[in-house]
Amino acid sequence: MPQKLEPLLPGCYYHIYNHANGNENLFNSEANYLYFLEKYVEYIHPIADTFAYCSMPNHFHFFVRIKDDIVVEQQQTSEVLKTSEVFVSQQFSNFFNAYSKAINKERGRMGSLFNHRYKRKQVFTTDYFINLIHYIHLNPIAHGFVKSAHDWKYSSYHSFLTNHPTKINRDEALKWFDDLNNFKALHQSPVSERFILDLEL
Repeated sequence: MPQKLEPLLPGCYYHIYNHANGNENLFNSEANYLYFLEKYVEYIHPIADTFAYCSMPNHFHFFVRIKDDIVVEQQQTSEVLKTSEVFVSQQFSNFFNAYSKAINKERGRMGSLFNHRYKRKQVFTTDYFINLIHYIHLNPIAHGFVKSAHDWKYSSYHSFLTNHPTKINRDEALKWFDDLNNFKALHQSPVSERFILDLEL
């Protein structure tokens, strides 16, 4: 029997992640990475605040907070009023389907590009938020793609280091670290093994 998925509730924080189906890659080119973010902004930005993300060739991570009921309902265009939970889930489904459809056309493939169900884990504490952002930004190092978070283009890490406009909730996230210097200092150290063990539970 399939495991029941955790609901995506307004005002709650989630680590959302998924992997390509089998041994395939989700992203084979810079255009793929950019198109994925374009679809994310189209479908997810209206219904979730984003604190961190990282895309790697065969998987991705997002750290988000689902927006409140009022904002969610304002985004609905259907005459049928859906619950926030159903609407949010549908937006994620539309996001993945839109990206899969484009990649299938580009590669001449058929079928599911992603693992069947994207993973989500509700997270609760500021300490966890800090560790999760750190983990997401250092994930390309853990997988051997780069030696430093600074060297990976396809994450939100660089959005924290500039004053340029961004879809990332940068100012709110930096408050969890106290300031940018602490953010930078933490990203120079490895992710704690205790946190990684917690992620795997």
